[in-house]
Amino acid sequence: MESSNSTSKVNANRLFYASCFALITTAFSFAIAAGILDQLKTELELSASQAGLITSMWFLGFPIAMVIGGLIYHKVGGKVIMQFAFFAHTTGILLLIFSGSYTGLLVANLLIGLGNGCTEAACNPMIADAYKGNRMSTMLNRFHMWFPGGIAVGSLLSGFMTDFGIIGQSQVWLLIIPALIYAYLFYGQTWPKAKIEEAATISGNLKGMFTPLFLFIAICMALTAISEFGPNQWVGLILSKSGAEPTLILALTAGLMAVARYFGGSMVAKFNQTGVLLGSAVLATLGIYLFSTQTGAMAYVAAVIFALGVAYFWPNMIGLAATKTPKTGALGMSIIGAIGMFSSSIFQPIIGGWIDADRATAKAQGFTGDELELVSGQDTLGTMVLFPAILIVLFTILYFWLKNKENKVEVAAA
Repeated sequence: MESSNSTSKVNANRLFYASCFALITTAFSFAIAAGILDQLKTELELSASQAGLITSMWFLGFPIAMVIGGLIYHKVGGKVIMQFAFFAHTTGILLLIFSGSYTGLLVANLLIGLGNGCTEAACNPMIADAYKGNRMSTMLNRFHMWFPGGIAVGSLLSGFMTDFGIIGQSQVWLLIIPALIYAYLFYGQTWPKAKIEEAATISGNLKGMFTPLFLFIAICMALTAISEFGPNQWVGLILSKSGAEPTLILALTAGLMAVARYFGGSMVAKFNQTGVLLGSAVLATLGIYLFSTQTGAMAYVAAVIFALGVAYFWPNMIGLAATKTPKTGALGMSIIGAIGMFSSSIFQPIIGGWIDADRATAKAQGFTGDELELVSGQDTLGTMVLFPAILIVLFTILYFWLKNKENKVEVAAA
C-alpha cells in the first residue's frame, strides 16, 4: 500500500486501519462495559458510590495514559505504547469477565482505561506524522469517527446478544475481537518518524506548549469536550420524560457523528480547521438550546443539529494542535486530549449540582413527577448552552488570529 511518509518501509494505511480497530476496542469498552455495570452492581451488592468509583476508573486511566504516552512517545516509540495497550486491554477484559469482585472490577476498568489512553497517545501522532496536509485532517477525522461509530455498533451488537440470551459479562468477550485484530495489524510494522526534529524532544515540545496559541487551544479544548460529553451524558435521562426515546436519541447522535467525521477532511479543505470549529460551535449552541426547549418529535431534530455540531470538535482540536503548534509533537496532542477528558470529569459533578438546584427550584414552583424531571433537566440544559456559546466567541478570535498570522508569513515570504 502507498505511504505518505518518506520512509518507504512505513505502511501508513495498515497502521491507520490498526488504529481504527484499537479505537473500536475503546468504543466497545465504553458501550458494553458500562452496559453491564447495573447487573454487576446487583450481583455483587454494590452501593451506588462503589459502582460510580468503578466507572471513574475508566475515565481516570484514560488521561493518565495519554499524558505518560505523550511524554515517552518519541523515546520508546508508538509500537511499544500499543503493545502495552494490548496487554492492558486484554488483561482488563479478562479481569472484567472472571474477577467477580469489587476490587477486580476497579483494576479491570483502570486497565481498560489505560489501554484506551495509550491508543490515543500513540495513534494521534502516528497519523499526524504518516500523512501530509489536508490528508492528515481527513485521516484524523476518519480515525475519530470510530469512537461514536464503535459505540453505535457495540450497542447494537450488545442488543442482539441480549435478545439471544447472552447477557452480562459474557458480552465482554466481544471486546477481544477488535483487540486481536489491531494487535495483528500493528505486528511487525515500522512507525513513521516525527516531521519536525524539535517535535521529537521533550524540551522542544515544552517550548512549543508554553506559547499563547497552544494555551488558547487548550482552553478551547476544555470547552469543546464538555460541550460534547456534558449533554450526551444527561440528555437521554432528561428527554425520557418528554416523550422521546433516549436510546434512539443516543444512537442517532452517535451515528450522525460517525458519518460527519468520515467527511471531515472535505469540510476542513473547504472551510479550514478554525472555520469548521466556529461553525460547529454555532450548531452545538443551537442543538443544546433546542434540547432545553423542545419535547417529543422535535427532540430528534435537536439531536441531529447537536450531533453535526459536536462531531468535528475532538478530531479537529487534536489536528489544530498538530498543524498550528507542530513543535509540541506527540506530547502536545496527548495533553490536549487529556485536558478534554479531565474537563469532562471535572464538569460532570458540577452539572449534577445544577440539576439538583434546578430540581429544587422546580419543586418549589409546584412541579411533580415526570414534569418535575423534565422542567429541571431542561433548565440545566439551558445553562449548558453557555459552553458552546463561549466557544463561538473564542473560535471567532482564533479565526482572525490565525488568519493574521498566515498573512504575516506570506508577507515575510514575499
